[in-house]
Amino acid sequence: MSRKGTPSDNAPIESFHSSLKSETFYLHKEPIGSNNIVIDIVENYIYFWNNQRILAKLGYLSPIDYRKKWLIELLFLYCVKK
Repeated sequence: MSRKGTPSDNAPIESFHSSLKSETFYLHKEPIGSNNIVIDIVENYIYFWNNQRILAKLGYLSPIDYRKKWLIELLFLYCVKK
């Protein structure tokens, strides 16, 4: 375990938190009134992050679609070998 306040130790989650804040919370002009609103915003953003956001490094697929494609290819190769 490293020292407290060393974000480079957990770069992927720090990157996610940065994207979450800049693409959701920093866009609101008025303060958010309740915890339920925050929970709803975070749940919607996580759904977007996994299911709708496309990445060039994943062949312009969303993370879920990329994993499905990879699994289908893996199962196909497994069935062909048998």
